[in-house]
Amino acid sequence: MKNLFLRFAKDDSGATAIEYGLIAAGISVAIIAVVNTLGTNLNATFQSVSDQLGGG
Repeated sequence: MKNLFLRFAKDDSGATAIEYGLIAAGISVAIIAVVNTLGTNLNATFQSVSDQLGGG
């Protein structure tokens, strides 16, 4: 039983998976923020063009 516990304590594969998960979550949040900002800016640009063309 002691040997099993020591082997489990030395195993880093779970920690690595958690680290990769946190990195993926961070990248996802960054992508969502950029896409949200870009979408807002595009919406404002299209609205400005529509207003200038008299479609507003």
